[in-house]
Amino acid sequence: MSIELVVFDMAGTTVRDKNFVGIAFQEAMKTAGYEIAIEDVNPLMGYEKPVAIKMMLDIFEADKDKITEELIDRIHTEFVEGMIAFYNTTQDIAPLPNVEETFSTLRESGIRIALNTGFSRDIAEVILRRLNWEDKIDILVASDEVADGRPYPDMIKKIMGALGIDSAEKVAKVGDTEVDINEGFNAGCKYVIGVTTGAFTREELLPYNPTHIIDDIADVVRIISSNRTYSTQE
Repeated sequence: MSIELVVFDMAGTTVRDKNFVGIAFQEAMKTAGYEIAIEDVNPLMGYEKPVAIKMMLDIFEADKDKITEELIDRIHTEFVEGMIAFYNTTQDIAPLPNVEETFSTLRESGIRIALNTGFSRDIAEVILRRLNWEDKIDILVASDEVADGRPYPDMIKKIMGALGIDSAEKVAKVGDTEVDINEGFNAGCKYVIGVTTGAFTREELLPYNPTHIIDDIADVVRIISSNRTYSTQE
């Protein structure tokens, strides 16, 4: 069955990220009094951000009565405001190598292009606007537009419904984190492709058994074109 849709993550997969997201998350936690090492933050960056905040609090807050929705919302608001300010003004925002060319090649072949993200919609739209990607993709779905973000399949299912894709066997998912991989498998995607340009190295992706691991996003075209099956070593 041919692929009709590729769902790409944003930061670290298609958008260059010099750990801007992790640092912003770290700073938001710091405003609430939590000093957290960046090494502890980075593995959670694919999650919906309020979920990641709750996960951090569960680890670093001994008094569980302090972990309230109000606290999570306050930290998340700090994160969102910091990210929007950053992406509105930074000169460092850019596509990762070969991303736009890959989008064009896939669309020329009749394959739909979607972005999904652990960001909220307001952050994602700033990135889309700054990169002038509105006409380069078919749809964007953010984590706050569904009931459950990654690793649940809700975002992919929403995208499929909006684009009229009737089977996950026609879908490939591409991302740079554990939760991207698990999201793809939970959705039943034919290809679940890990990319090493973001938060996880090849060695860190391997335990999650993506169908492929790539160092260059352009290899997505080769994988889809060759119609290969399981190959985590590529």
